[in-house]
Amino acid sequence: MRYDFAVIGGGIVGLATAYALGQRYPDALILVLEKEEALAQHQTGRNSGVIHSGIYYAPGSLKARLCQAGNVSIPEFCDEHGIPYDRCGKVIVATRPEELPGLEKLRLRAGEHGLPVRSLNAEEVREIEPHVDALAGLHVASTGIVDYTEVCLALAREVEGRGGKIRLGTRVEALHRDERGYRIETNAGPFAAHYLVNCAGLHSDRIARMAGSDPGCRIVPFRGEYYELRPEKRHLVKHLIYPVPNPDFPFLGVHFTRMIDGSVHAGPNAVLAFAREGYHKTKVDLRDLGDALSYSGFLQLARKNVGEGAKEMWRSFSKPAFVRSLQALIPEVTENDVIPSEAGVRAQALTPDGKLVDDFLLIDAPAALHVCNAPSPAATSSLEIGKTIAARVRPPAHLKPVPVKGLAAEGVLA
Repeated sequence: MRYDFAVIGGGIVGLATAYALGQRYPDALILVLEKEEALAQHQTGRNSGVIHSGIYYAPGSLKARLCQAGNVSIPEFCDEHGIPYDRCGKVIVATRPEELPGLEKLRLRAGEHGLPVRSLNAEEVREIEPHVDALAGLHVASTGIVDYTEVCLALAREVEGRGGKIRLGTRVEALHRDERGYRIETNAGPFAAHYLVNCAGLHSDRIARMAGSDPGCRIVPFRGEYYELRPEKRHLVKHLIYPVPNPDFPFLGVHFTRMIDGSVHAGPNAVLAFAREGYHKTKVDLRDLGDALSYSGFLQLARKNVGEGAKEMWRSFSKPAFVRSLQALIPEVTENDVIPSEAGVRAQALTPDGKLVDDFLLIDAPAALHVCNAPSPAATSSLEIGKTIAARVRPPAHLKPVPVKGLAAEGVLA
């Protein structure tokens, strides 16, 4: 059987894409291929569960537009499917005088986005987060938390309920283009599809090249390591607590996140993972490591950020150093208050000149679309990424689209 659409990847972006394709093309035959034995096993199931507001992202960027739309559509989807979430809000705090200009830039950016934020003085920060020591802050009320694995499972039920097929334990090993689309070779046998959507996350660049496309970048994996507050110390964090981002370092810095299950996670740092699925310090994949260390993009990024990179590595191996970074936000946190938690790996696309691909990267190809950069806030944006892809694909002639809420015909937010 030849499917109309084959989606590679059973994370939240892949499942949201299959869901959106089913909404836009109700008669389509849709296949989702996932190499693991369960869904949401990588970035989706190992993130902090934040429903982001979009405050950090450049105005007009795909990230900004889809994140802000997702800040609305994810809670709506959760309401429809009985998935718990919490609009708990977050505070972004400046703890040193040199961070105050950065906080002001975020306030101005929030205005450009039309986001409702409130400026806080030190006393007002303490009213929201009594244990935080800050000079000033911003309160972002629209930020929330959710379990994205539960969102994935609901999306999967929707896909299968509309007749779609989800194949677990099915690893793509080769792709062959023909006049009717793609033949997909897997460890579970061959499949065929008129159109291919690559949502393979950590392996998305390799899948793109397997399909004959050059994404112009390479995925470099960065492990984010977390600690968790002991249950008796969870009262130290009421909402979400973020620092002002360091403008000279491409990651947000360690922060405190209250999870939907009531636990509180602290982190992450950001270090090169020695495997694309390197969730542990000891996990090494020679191919993955060689790809990273031989890539000009990573070497240039490392050279530009050698100081901050060294600090991140030190925090990876030194609990006292990690805790000191947490104490910048909550001084009373001690080493005894935190225990190691599960790590995640960020699939970050880098260009050959050492620049992080800052926006979501969707690459059109003959009979295919490749999602080659979808780190945070991809989970928040997932339903909107799916809609965008569904409006951009070139379906088989027998399929007729129906309107999708919130999107113009060309596949951008209306």
